Amino acid sequence: MLAALLFCLCANGHAQSSPTSDARPQAQPASQTPIILDRVIAIVNGDVLLESDVREEMRVAVLQPLSVPPGQNTEVNAAQRLIRRALILEQMRAQQQIDYRVSDDEVKKSLAELRAQIPICRQIHCSTEEGWNEFLKSNGITEQEAEERWRQRLEILKFINIRFGTGIRISRQDIQKYYQATVVPAFEKMKEKPPTLESVTPRIQEILLQQQVNSLLRDWLQSLRQQGSVQILDPAYGQSSNADEDEGGGA
Repeated sequence: MLAALLFCLCANGHAQSSPTSDARPQAQPASQTPIILDRVIAIVNGDVLLESDVREEMRVAVLQPLSVPPGQNTEVNAAQRLIRRALILEQMRAQQQIDYRVSDDEVKKSLAELRAQIPICRQIHCSTEEGWNEFLKSNGITEQEAEERWRQRLEILKFINIRFGTGIRISRQDIQKYYQATVVPAFEKMKEKPPTLESVTPRIQEILLQQQVNSLLRDWLQSLRQQGSVQILDPAYGQSSNADEDEGGGA
């Protein structure tokens, strides 16, 4: 029964003894209060998603301030991103004819652009190694973890772009409109100087491309849900049919 997967990993306190000179050691009663370490919140095609996975997803979302703005990084949204990502990664493994791999140089270049775009990074100078390491440490992220997550994200985006984005073109006017309507207000709200249009143009182009393929992507993901098995075991994390609007289907 799938219901059997709703379990808690519990650890009871070990019995302790206090030897005396005239009596055998007496075991103390074990703690009656279980320590909940983790629990299953969803199953995606046989793969288990844990509550700790959701917490980790929320933690690393700081690397994507434009696609996961403050206030939208909720447990439900994080869980939905994980589910969509699991579905996409499975398709990537199945469709080996699509070359979605990215080079180390592409990852480094994209991370360098990211370091200039994260608002808080402008205060601690993430363009320097010291500032970047400070930012990562303050958010509980290692440099290796950041690189691995960013590589995976780039590979997912490349896969989606190849599969759905062929023929889509983003105009300069669309980029300028997004910059003025979204990027500038976001930085002004935090009383920070916005980055130049030129410096964020590749990132905006990426976001706008994803917005255009979202309708195709949404239908595709819904089809994958129906073909496979997506079960939300904890009602607090919403239904599997929730919106798939975030950038890159959860990348």
